[in-house]
Amino acid sequence: MGRKKQGKFVRADNKGKDKRHKMKGKSLEAFTEEMHSVLEASLHSGDSAEAPQVKLPCTLAMWELGHCDPKRCTGRKLARKGFVRNLRLSQRFNGLILSPMGTKYVTPADREIVAQSGIAVVDCSWAKLEETPFNKMVGSHPRLLPYLVAANPVNYGKPCKLSCVEAFAAAFCIVGFEELAVVLLKKFKWGMVFLELNKVFLARYATCHSEEELLSVEKEFLTSKPEEENDFDPFDVNSGVECMNLNRRQHDLEDEDSSEDTDTPEDNEDEAEDEKTAQTS
Repeated sequence: MGRKKQGKFVRADNKGKDKRHKMKGKSLEAFTEEMHSVLEASLHSGDSAEAPQVKLPCTLAMWELGHCDPKRCTGRKLARKGFVRNLRLSQRFNGLILSPMGTKYVTPADREIVAQSGIAVVDCSWAKLEETPFNKMVGSHPRLLPYLVAANPVNYGKPCKLSCVEAFAAAFCIVGFEELAVVLLKKFKWGMVFLELNKVFLARYATCHSEEELLSVEKEFLTSKPEEENDFDPFDVNSGVECMNLNRRQHDLEDEDSSEDTDTPEDNEDEAEDEKTAQTS
């Protein structure tokens, strides 16, 4: 008694918190400028062991399940190069997650999410999807990729069976950051072939204003008959095979061991240089 009753502390409204949240990270303009600088630095530095490490303006990550041969895995190579960080199972990722468990497709509307929080992939074997614990790969933005053709040596020409680097590159192209796709793909001897094979697809997807429009474009690709005059016909690589989006979980994939794409002998030499550098540092 006699003590002055203290008034209950009332926290101010969340406007300040929301403002701080919106200010967190970089603007799209700053991101774009950084992207240009990264591409320029990458092209000038080359890919030798002595070249300075190029840092991307956004985070790339992966859940690595150990299904693939480490020497043949594009995700692990990107991790060795410092482009990708590994995530633990049940570790949350706040950017886009490219996963068969997605219910929405990557569209240009995801541009800001990628700029602020990055992209994650699931590094697993296409032949072992049923035993992959997708429920332990947590995030707010799981996404599917639309119809694209693989360029990696193991799954060349196969619809939707993309490697990790191809998945990263596809997402970057669709949201309008193609230069970052180039930076990653140039780490592989065959990498730029992916952009050539999918040039028409990616260009159309990148102009879509909604998921509905993107799905309409995808359907147009899958149902249209190729013209004989075309220089490139992506459907000829699997003549007789029904076209479908294999990113969808409900589709049964062929039971074949095509766990990842294969690095060329030059890529293996590059890996040996990385390991040698790591041992001497």
